[in-house]
Amino acid sequence: MEKYAKEPFAIVGVNSDDDLAELVKVREQERITWRSFWNGPQGTQGPISKAWNVRGWPTLYVIDTAGVIRYKSVGADEEALDAMLASLLARPGQPAAPVK
Repeated sequence: MEKYAKEPFAIVGVNSDDDLAELVKVREQERITWRSFWNGPQGTQGPISKAWNVRGWPTLYVIDTAGVIRYKSVGADEEALDAMLASLLARPGQPAAPVK
């Protein structure tokens, strides 16, 4: 995801591991470079889950410069995320095309 660091959107992750220290360890091991927020051990009843309608883990959002959520992904599918980001960059100002 580092190749998108200068692009006009943010990737934001939401996680709900039981142990914050374990989450930090996994972020380092997996080289997660995007912002990732810990929802606490409450799962889908945590504050971020309730506010952002998170129903699975990990959940990633792509947010444009206007603060609009352009894409939401549940699960870790880097190929699908790459395809969606390519679609988003090819059509600025438009919703990302569905990824199959």
